[in-house]
Amino acid sequence: MNSEDENAGNPLRRELPEEVPATAQAAEPQQPEASPRPSSAGRERLIKGLWPPRVSRAQLIVAVLLFGLGFGLAVQVASNSDGNSALRGARQEDLVRILDELDNRTQRLEDEKQGLEDQRTELENSSDQAEEARKQTVEKEKQLGILAGTVAAQGPGITLTINDTKGTVKADMLLDAIQELRAAGAEAIQVDGVRVVAGTYLADSGSGVKVDGNKITQPYRFKVIGKPQDLEPALNIPGGVVQTLEKEQATVTVERSTKIVVDALRPAERPDYARSSSP
Repeated sequence: MNSEDENAGNPLRRELPEEVPATAQAAEPQQPEASPRPSSAGRERLIKGLWPPRVSRAQLIVAVLLFGLGFGLAVQVASNSDGNSALRGARQEDLVRILDELDNRTQRLEDEKQGLEDQRTELENSSDQAEEARKQTVEKEKQLGILAGTVAAQGPGITLTINDTKGTVKADMLLDAIQELRAAGAEAIQVDGVRVVAGTYLADSGSGVKVDGNKITQPYRFKVIGKPQDLEPALNIPGGVVQTLEKEQATVTVERSTKIVVDALRPAERPDYARSSSP
């Protein structure tokens, strides 16, 4: 029986494909393997880019700072939690004692603050008082210097000029004029180039007059600082200085001024024996 008869008599053999010889299978070309999918290649490149990690110096410093900050916050939270838990577990007597201690400490701090503020106020007042005392001392020194003739002065006043062409004016007449001016409120007087002070003396000297040993000649010019409204009337009163000098045939003129400068100075004299009694 041949093969065709066998296939006709067997239905299973009719449904299966015919066998192919081995030589025919080897002769068929092999199909190329499928290439890996693009998604797999991208993941591999991503993994290679992330590992091993490349850390810069700046990133390392930031990481250390963040770690330190986190650690500090954790410690702070833990300490607060411990303190709160300790207070929650404390007895009422302990809580009262803690509150009393806090009140006492607060009071001590308030007392210290008040004490420091008082010290500051005292220092400021002392500084202000010292500055005021210094100003008063300087002002007093200037006033005494004006009276002593050691400091120049300026202010309103008058200029008294005496022309003695006949030579009849004597020292006592000029001294009367000085005394009259002092009584009227003169604060600084200068006769020609000589400063008049409390110990000033006048004396006749031939055709002129000496003031504190300094000879002056006519016309005698007085520069006087004071209130002009008081100085001029004092010289012009009936029987006063002006009339007395005019009787001696002298010519007298009085001029008011808003600014008189008395700049003749006397050397400051140091006493030989007198000393201050104040400590």
